[in-house]
Amino acid sequence: MHKLDSFTLQHHYADLGPVFGTPTAPAPLSEPHIIHVNKSVMTELGLDPAESNHPDWALFSSGGKLFSGSLPFAMKYTGHQFGAFNPELGDGRALLLGEVTHNGKRWDLHLKGAGKTPYSRFGDGRAVLRSTIREYLAGEALTALGIRSTRALCIAGSSELVAREKMETGAALIRVAQSHIRFGHFEYLFYTRQLEAQHKLVEYVCAQFLPEVVGEPVQVQAEALLRLTVKRSAELAAGWQSVGFAHGVLNTDNMSIIGDTFDFGPYGFLDDYEPGLICNHSDHTGRYAFDAQPGVVLWNLNALAHALSSLLDTETLKDCLGQYQPLLIEFYAGLMRRKLGLATEDDGDQQLCADLMQLLESGRVDYSLFFRTLSHYCGERPAAALEALVSPSQHEPLGHWLSRYDQRLQKETRSAQERSRAMLQTNPKFVLRNYLAQRVIEAAEGGDFQPLHILFDLLQTPFDEHPGFEGWSAAPPESGKHLPISCSS
Repeated sequence: MHKLDSFTLQHHYADLGPVFGTPTAPAPLSEPHIIHVNKSVMTELGLDPAESNHPDWALFSSGGKLFSGSLPFAMKYTGHQFGAFNPELGDGRALLLGEVTHNGKRWDLHLKGAGKTPYSRFGDGRAVLRSTIREYLAGEALTALGIRSTRALCIAGSSELVAREKMETGAALIRVAQSHIRFGHFEYLFYTRQLEAQHKLVEYVCAQFLPEVVGEPVQVQAEALLRLTVKRSAELAAGWQSVGFAHGVLNTDNMSIIGDTFDFGPYGFLDDYEPGLICNHSDHTGRYAFDAQPGVVLWNLNALAHALSSLLDTETLKDCLGQYQPLLIEFYAGLMRRKLGLATEDDGDQQLCADLMQLLESGRVDYSLFFRTLSHYCGERPAAALEALVSPSQHEPLGHWLSRYDQRLQKETRSAQERSRAMLQTNPKFVLRNYLAQRVIEAAEGGDFQPLHILFDLLQTPFDEHPGFEGWSAAPPESGKHLPISCSS
């Protein structure tokens, strides 16, 4: 394990050349102070967790001091935003600091809130405390739920004022991912006809994630990469739908080439089961509503496939994209069987699940609480704990569904106790609800970071009971539902 002062980065991506971005020095935040250091991510990177108390963390996490070997680099890309192509994109408030390899994995470190870059357009290049906390928590929440996601190494606050809808304080975080390559990187090189550079980018990504095709013709590598991206994107979309996560702004520049949840903004986890939930108050048409996500991911994959059309013929592209729907269905069905405690597969499972979703929707039942409560169900009548989650008018439909569920469980070979234990490790007790995030943000803006520390720890182990913290697992009050969340950060 490395000490912070000897932690050294490489800069493989920046070495690809000026086509891919611009070396840019960060603009340090004023009077930075450390808010949190993620010991779990430190371990992933090969940093000694004992270094979490190092006095220079505030400088490293806010641009005031660089890790050894770092070459800050603003990445250039484009993308489709709300369905329209925008050529004027790139790292407008973030810099790729470099990469580090530990235990056979290479990790990117990306400083967000680093100040203006050549791609800032009219922005100030800053991030604010509100959005930084939301991203910090979201990466941990999804990772603990088994959903691929970027994470963050640390978060810093400052006294610097930043203008958004109101004046807020500036903040920064170091995002960590195995890759920061977006669909938009390939779109940029395709639409500007920098095809040799696009070939180089295909080879760069394959060298890290598809070593079995390294040395093959670039067309072979491009097909393998597209198939990997389709598969991982289908798995990602299925994961989001199973845990009730709405990303909120699935533009192609927010899509990771390796299928990580990327670029957290106006996201939200479901409270009541609302398939049409729109968590981004700028999404006036519902393009990125919760139930629209699987289709939007496919739309984005089509955009990526088009960007690779200089390398792959139409039939190959269609065949790659044709994998998406069956993979999505397969992944989602498997995840929902786990949520229902079904270890085996049965022809009626899909309908059983669909009918439950209809019941939850019509009754506006809390999604996470229902499945957590179902994890304790052992066939009792009346099913008082479950009935308490629905209105009296729903008791009869719930009873009918539970009778069918009981019959289905008779086909299982596991005991009720074994099933319950498995479900309790699948259906979380603690979920990153927007009202909880807002509670933490408001406390932090007032200088109290203890709620942030509490919620962070709970989200890292969301399946545990955590006695004494039941208030953090409760459904929101009506005033805590449908909080307006914007893209601004």
